[in-house]
Formats: sequence, structure tokens, C-alpha cells
Amino acid sequence: MRRRALTGRRARVSRVLVAALALAAWPLAAWCAALGLITGAPTERAGALVVLSGSANYVERVNLAAELFREGRAPKIVLTNDYQQSGWLSAEQRNPFFVERAQMELARAGVPAERVETLPRAVTSTYEEALLLREYAAEHDLHSILIVTSAYHSRRALWTFRRVFNGSGVEIGLRAVAPGEQTPRPAAWWFYALGWRMVAGEYVKLIYYRAQYS
Repeated sequence: MRRRALTGRRARVSRVLVAALALAAWPLAAWCAALGLITGAPTERAGALVVLSGSANYVERVNLAAELFREGRAPKIVLTNDYQQSGWLSAEQRNPFFVERAQMELARAGVPAERVETLPRAVTSTYEEALLLREYAAEHDLHSILIVTSAYHSRRALWTFRRVFNGSGVEIGLRAVAPGEQTPRPAAWWFYALGWRMVAGEYVKLIYYRAQYS
């Protein structure tokens, strides 16, 4: 009886220790998981800067695109359009589409309107964006594009575009916005519901894409 009680106490202590170790290791594991989603593909110059749709992150994406445009990385900025409407804008007295908001941000950043092109066909996924942009690159004889997207979306975006553009002769570059503006930082994303969607949710999407489009 005494031996059984001792064994039970040891088991409880072991469970507590395992739980404590897991709790202590979680911040490091979560930080590494977030960093694992962030990647890029350097390109000095491209035929076009492409800002991928993302209603939650459009501001940080277009701001980076405007910065790259001012640096002379590409002669124009191309926007994809997910046809999602934003909240009420008093100045317009309507709910503009997020792509319109992106156009407004680019104008505020000093990008001339004639240097911004919005693709008319609606897209609902990164894969659809890649297919549409492959068509666009062929029609406009582009040999390179520089994709602009958010940090935690960058690995799936780069994988998808390289997959879709394989054999096209078009060079794919990618610049990701550093976390912290509209996305939680890698060290603290798990404190926010948005962080769980962007990091944990992105791993689910990445697994799906690898299974669906490989």
C-alpha cells in the first residue's frame, strides 16, 4: 500500500515537472515557430512590385511597396484585388474596398496614380493570385516581379509563386514587412487572437498548400 502511494506521488511529481518544462519552453518554441514562417528572396530590380491582397495588413504592405518604389526597385506597383470591403469612410460616405484603401495609401505615400495598376479579376487565395500574375507577366513581357507581403505570409507566398511560375522564365523576388506594424512580433504573437490566426493558422494553410499544390 505504501509502495503504491509512493508510486502515485512520483507520477504526480513527474507530471508537474513535465508541465513546468513545457510551460518554460513554450515562449522559445512559439518564437521559433513565428520566425520559421518569415523568409524572402532578394531582388535588386524588377519589372513590377506586386502587393498581395490582405485586408488586415494592407497598410504595412503598401507602405513597404511605396518605399521600394521610391528606391527605384520597379517602375510600377501592381495590386491584386480580393473585392473585400472595408469599414465606413466618412470622407467618402461609403465602405470602400480594401484595394481602394491601398490606392489611397499609395497616393498619400507619393506614388503617382499612373504608376499603380489594379488587376480587375477577383482573387480569393494566394494560389489564385499567383496564377493571375503569371498571366499578367506573360501579357506584359515581365521577366521579374518583386512580391510584397506580410512577414508570416511570406514563406507560403514564396513557395506558391515559385511553384506556379516554374518554367516561365520570370524571376520571383519577395520582400516581407518586418513584424510589429500590423502584425504581432515573433516574441509575443500568442498573446493576441490575430497572432494565432497569422502564425498558427498559417501553418495549417502551409500544410494544406503543400498537400494540394505539390
